[in-house]
Formats: sequence, structure tokens, C-alpha cells
Amino acid sequence: MPESSMDIFSDLQAALDALRGALGDGEAAGIPITVQALGDDELVSVIQSATTLVRAGESMRIAASGVVAARSTRESGHGGLAQRRGHRSAVSLIQDLTGSTRADATKQVRIGEALATSAAPAAPDAAAGDSATPAAAPPPWHAPLGAALMAGTLTSAQHDAIFRGLGAPPVEVGDEAGDGARDAWSLAARQLIDEARVRTVEELSTASRAVRDLLDPEGAQRRFDERFDARSFRAWTDRDGVRHGTFRFDDVGAVEIETIIATALRPRRGGPRFVDPDEAARAKELSDDPRTNDQLAYDLIMDVLRAGARADAQTVFGTRQAGVRVIATKRAHDDAMAGRPAVALVEDTGATLPSWAIAARTCDTGTVAVTLDAAGNPLDVGREARLFTPKQRIALAVRDGGCRIPGCDRPASYCEAHHIDPFAHGGRTDIDRGILLCAFHHMNLHHHGWRITRQGKGDFVLHRPDQPPVILPMRAARRYDFGDLAPPGAWAFPAREAHARSIHEPGRAPAARRRALHPTPPPLGETVPRGLDRARGVPAGVG
Repeated sequence: MPESSMDIFSDLQAALDALRGALGDGEAAGIPITVQALGDDELVSVIQSATTLVRAGESMRIAASGVVAARSTRESGHGGLAQRRGHRSAVSLIQDLTGSTRADATKQVRIGEALATSAAPAAPDAAAGDSATPAAAPPPWHAPLGAALMAGTLTSAQHDAIFRGLGAPPVEVGDEAGDGARDAWSLAARQLIDEARVRTVEELSTASRAVRDLLDPEGAQRRFDERFDARSFRAWTDRDGVRHGTFRFDDVGAVEIETIIATALRPRRGGPRFVDPDEAARAKELSDDPRTNDQLAYDLIMDVLRAGARADAQTVFGTRQAGVRVIATKRAHDDAMAGRPAVALVEDTGATLPSWAIAARTCDTGTVAVTLDAAGNPLDVGREARLFTPKQRIALAVRDGGCRIPGCDRPASYCEAHHIDPFAHGGRTDIDRGILLCAFHHMNLHHHGWRITRQGKGDFVLHRPDQPPVILPMRAARRYDFGDLAPPGAWAFPAREAHARSIHEPGRAPAARRRALHPTPPPLGETVPRGLDRARGVPAGVG
């Protein structure tokens, strides 16, 4: 038996032994009662061991599903594997065998086909004759994903999020450009694999799509335009006379509506604590409001629509006005201003925005330059002050991208700045000694004896009682570095410089672009007053 087989089955046996030790040899029906008597550590161990079994079994099933698909093609006709068993397709057979939904069966087949492609034997070298030793064909860009799935490093959901998010390189493999693109996509896949252990599937999906756009600005521009052309609003009345409506957003509109709602509901969604008494009182009033979040969002949108360009920001948004900040490299900014394809990232979500949005916001609101060192750290802006300044908070947001605790999805606007050296004990309010944490994890850190340390400008390290130290990764897309593998026009940081740009309004693209993309002004064209970014800055939390 191959060594790899021995390894995987040894791991499975170890997981089975651990489960038997914790749960005994009783019947399955008694397990729900048995687990209630387990201690906390034993309970976590049961979940970890069961997960090992599930992951290994799923990877084997996916690998087999890919082969089923290869043996059930249309060309096989009624002689295909699935067809001989009475099914129209491999997906139908897998759904029947596994009892899963059609969506899950489709995903298993899709990943299985990708695995089969990664493991396909090399074709003979035609130039050397059929009897020649097969030429070593380069592996596809997604080969690292398949290897990680089979090794148990990735779950099928994580594999699918990265595989679908990155998509295929925009050029065919076989020439120099195609091989370079394949290598760049493969490197991106490996970097995302490394982050899978500290990222949710949703974050991986968003990051993968962003990386694809950053590597392929021209393709990103085409996708932006397609989504813009598909924008729509539809209203209808159901048979009970209830009015309904649905939006299909373009990228800029989606970011703006998300920001408006997130800003207004931040206290209800675990946003930062407020230092200012008036802001704290307003936040408590909102938290105590009997309306649901959906009802509050509806009322907010109606208020914005009614107020229009004359909106009283304090009345509509309370303590914080809605503003969107995006991040672009200096090169992306220069390309955008010259009318070339470029991509920027939304600070809070990591979503990408097109070239014309960068140019429009630059004209409307200007830029704030943030210069980074070779490790991606903003230059020091030390302040002899208790709280971090607005400019420092921009730098922290550019560097951290949100709460740095692994698995947390809170964006930068929901975070507080934590002093890793307590200010009361002489710690300085310098950005290299501060880190963004959401309110929950900030309080958790102080309540449970957690510490965060950093040597110089190295990695931030989280220390928790009775647990090994954990390196806290950056969430910002700037962490992806493709070096010489990046195709022309791709997102790059040759000098490690970035510009944080404040977006306050839906904005106006340059005239030619506006005529092409904005035949009519956006519905919420002037709902958010100018000068918003100064009010929008993240509240200063307790460090």
C-alpha cells in the first residue's frame, strides 16, 4: 500500500480511537446523552476528531465523483456510468448516492473534475513519436488546491470558494504569457490556502474574487461594466396586494447601500464602543429600539430617499455619517487618472471597484497618501496622545483591514484601536504599537488575560492562557504579493506605497465615461453630504 494511503488511514484510525475513547462503544442513539456528560476539552476533541473523519471521507468521495463525471459524459451516451444506472448525469447519480442537495452534488462533481484534471497523466510528446517517454505537462494553476483538499488542509467549501473566486487565467496556457498567468494564479491559490485556517469561507470567496480582479484589471473592467449594465430595480404586487421590490446592484451602488445601512446599524451589529457621551447615548437608544434590524434598514432607506440631496446627516445617520473609503496603489491611481484599467479595494469589505470610480472619487474628495515599508507597515506617526488620531486610524485600516483576530469578519469601521503596550504603563500611541480589534474581541482580550505582542515591526502575536501563541494575519488585500509573476497592469506594490481614498458620494465619472456608464444619475445621487469622511472616522475606542 502506498505511503500516502497508510498516512490517511492511520489518521482516520487515530480519530476513530479518540471518538471511541470519549464516547465508548454504545449505540449511536445514545451519543446525544453521552456528549452532555463530557467536559469542555473532551467536547472540543470529539468535534475535532469527527471533523477529521468527515474531511477525509469527503475528499475521497469528491475524487470518486470526478471520475464518475468523466465516465458519464454526453459522448458516452447510454453507455455512460451514470446513464447505465438510470440517471441523466453524474450530478443526478451523486445526489442519489449521497442524499445531498443538487447544489451540493454539483459542487462535488465540479471539484472532482478539477482534481481529475490536476492528476491527469502527461500526454506523449508528439514530436518524439508515440513510443517516447511522455513529456511532463505543467500542472494546472489549481493543482495546489487539489493537493490541499486531499491532504485535509482545505475543506471542500474552502476549495470551491477559492477555485470559483479565482476562476481561470485570462490567457491560454502554452505560450510565455499563458505560463506566467498560470504561475501567478497558482501562487495566488497557495497564498489563499495559507489563509484558509484563519478565514471564513465567505472571506475566502471575497478575497479570491478580489485577487482575480487585482491580477486581471482588464477582465475586472469588463466584469464591472457587465454588472453595471445589468443594474435594475423591479417592483411588483403579489396576489395579496403586498408591494415588493428587488435591486440588482452595480459594484459602486452595492458598496454605497451597504455602507449606509452598516453605518446606521453599527451599534446593533457589535460596532465599537463610544467615548463621547452623546454618541454613547445615541448608540444605546438604537440598541434598545424595538424594531428589528430589517425594519430599521427599511426605515433608514425610506428616510434617505425622502430627504434626498437635502438630507440632514445627523438626523438620518445619528452619530456617524455613511462614507466609503477605498484603497488603491499609486500605480492604480495613475492608471485610473489616465483612463487605463485599474482596480481599487473597498476598505471595509475587500470588494473591488473599477478605474472610473477611482478617478471620480479623486476629483470629488481627493486622496490621503499612506506610505508603507517593505513589510507593509505604515510609516511611524507617533503621537503623545491617549487615543489614536483620525490619520493614524486610516493607516491602521490600510494595514489591518479589520479585526485581526483569526476568523473574525468585523471590518475596520467596526473596530477599536488597541494599544499592545498599555498606555497607562507608558505605552505610546504609535501605529506600529496599535492594532485593530472589534469591540467583542477587544473586551475579550482584557477580560480573559489575552496579550498581543510584537517584536519591532514583525508579526503581531496573540497569547492566550493555556494555548500556543498565534500569529495574527493582515486582512487587507495588500498582503497578496505576486512579485514578477504579476501580469502587466496587475495590482502591485513595487515601492510598497498605497493611497487611501475617501468616497463620500456616488460621485461623477469623467465626462466621456459618465456618458457611457451613467445615462441617468444614480437614484441616490446626492444623498450623502460632502465632507463626510471627517465625521465617518471610526470612533476612538478604549485602548
